[in-house]
Amino acid sequence: MTENLQNRLYDTEEIQEKDNAFIHPWDMMDTVGDNKRTVIAEGDGIYIYDSDNNKLMDGPGGMWCVNIGHRRQEMADAIAEQVMQLSYASPWSITNGPASIFADEIAKRAPTDMNHVFFTTGGSTAVDSAVRMAHLYFQFQAKKSKTQIISRAYGYHGSTFLGAAITGKPREEECMTVAEGLVHHIPCPNPALKPEAMSMADFLDEKIADLENKILELGADNVACFVAEPIMASGGVIVPPEGYHKRTWEICKKYDVLYISDEVVTAFGRLGHYFASEDVFDIVPDFITTAKGLTSGYVPCGAVVVHDRIIKAFKEGDNNAMYSNGYTYSGHPVACAAGLKNMEIIDNEGLLAHVREVAPYFQSRLRELLEMPLVTEVRGMGLMASVECRVEGEDDMGTLYKVASLVDQYCQELGLIVRPIYSSCVMSPPLTITKDQIDDLVGMLRQGIERAQDDLIKEGVLNA
Repeated sequence: MTENLQNRLYDTEEIQEKDNAFIHPWDMMDTVGDNKRTVIAEGDGIYIYDSDNNKLMDGPGGMWCVNIGHRRQEMADAIAEQVMQLSYASPWSITNGPASIFADEIAKRAPTDMNHVFFTTGGSTAVDSAVRMAHLYFQFQAKKSKTQIISRAYGYHGSTFLGAAITGKPREEECMTVAEGLVHHIPCPNPALKPEAMSMADFLDEKIADLENKILELGADNVACFVAEPIMASGGVIVPPEGYHKRTWEICKKYDVLYISDEVVTAFGRLGHYFASEDVFDIVPDFITTAKGLTSGYVPCGAVVVHDRIIKAFKEGDNNAMYSNGYTYSGHPVACAAGLKNMEIIDNEGLLAHVREVAPYFQSRLRELLEMPLVTEVRGMGLMASVECRVEGEDDMGTLYKVASLVDQYCQELGLIVRPIYSSCVMSPPLTITKDQIDDLVGMLRQGIERAQDDLIKEGVLNA
């Protein structure tokens, strides 16, 4: 990096001015060109630094993705070496070493009998690609009516036109046009929505019935796939009741509906395993989508891991089936070299075991915040968690956003970045976080919530 550019990265005023040309994801369009965002200038381990040299703990791990932490010299070296060796190769009629080796290494770590990998550019395109292969699978078997897709309210599956339709977050559907007539949402399996008089077993039965009833309503001959995150990440870190995934998977098998496990967030260590589907939830889906932790965010990359039975069906048929789906950057050699180095670091440093060791401490420390008046719920598993901050009885969406954003604002002043989603403060720190750093995170979050509480009490919104 030239010295001139290096210096400019710390010129807050210049970057904020030039940021007016940058339309950000999920931007409020009436504010485009008028924002003054925090400028992140560098990262190191679990910390990032803004352009005014304020040190901030990266609570969200970037966007659920900086699993091995920032500023890894060995990662930089691997990326640079691959750029000098081969910067690009078309994935169509030729191949390259990093992509082929990376696919093989992913397959070795994937659930039983999932030995094929299709590379994409990220999570949204991975979901699209899995659904398109599911459609091709049934088309090839002359089951042309099996096209309908089932997903869940508050699930998140991307922002492409198809991914956005599969997504069940109401805010997205309110603001943007989505594909209609193809996707059907069933109720969210959030245990917090369970009626007080209902047992958890009965609530689980009801959520399983939601899926089966929807398949029967649409007709099993019309349903292609069910798309589900093991933990509903952007919906607020919603952990379904124990046994939910195993039973929905069994329902799908019963009706010849393909199961797409969306592990864009949970794969590559977030729950202490390379993949959560089999190791945590005891299912072997037909497809697994992954992205974020795949390269720890160093280079964009996504992938679909495909069960052998899907490939076997194509190979045993009489007709040729072309999977006419792909991307210029599928199997990009630099991204795949980064992915291989990411795996090497995870394995050499024992990060999966480390997550399994520190995650219970992370979850238990956060649950201590339940004693605070503003904290109504703490949800999570592994190194992903959501602290719900809301005024009891308040359902106005504007107020819910305001409370979480206020906590986020105070936390940043204290040295912690959290991600406000609805009324939740969401965290998914790098997998390298230590117990001492967890203590620091929880301490800053507590102070941030206390300051927000004080403001709301002064406004008369919250009782002292």
